[in-house]
Amino acid sequence: QVQLVESGGGLVQAGDSLRLSCVDSGRTFKNNRMAWYRQAPGMQREVVASIRSTSSTDYADFVKGRFTISRDNAKNTVYLQMNSLKPEDTAVYYCNAYVTWNSRNYWGQGTQVTVSS
Repeated sequence: QVQLVESGGGLVQAGDSLRLSCVDSGRTFKNNRMAWYRQAPGMQREVVASIRSTSSTDYADFVKGRFTISRDNAKNTVYLQMNSLKPEDTAVYYCNAYVTWNSRNYWGQGTQVTVSS
């Protein structure tokens, strides 16, 4: 059973930084592809960044150079370091785990990030 719990969201000003964390309670974390998605009001959920079990990463164009995804397999935790935040980064951020052995996706409950101008 995979349960994801995010933390680290909040209200910040443009240009500030935040670090989101997501703890995976399952036993397969080190083999999971982990990702962060976000959903702004009235918009579709979109992928922000992902990291594979090999630690290779991918980023959406709109966060390249500002956000960094990383993982700590010893802590079953994936992070999203967000720098130079913009008001358009305001959204609920969701942690996602893709478990390879059963080909299923799991989601956290989301954490709100609000960036004021």
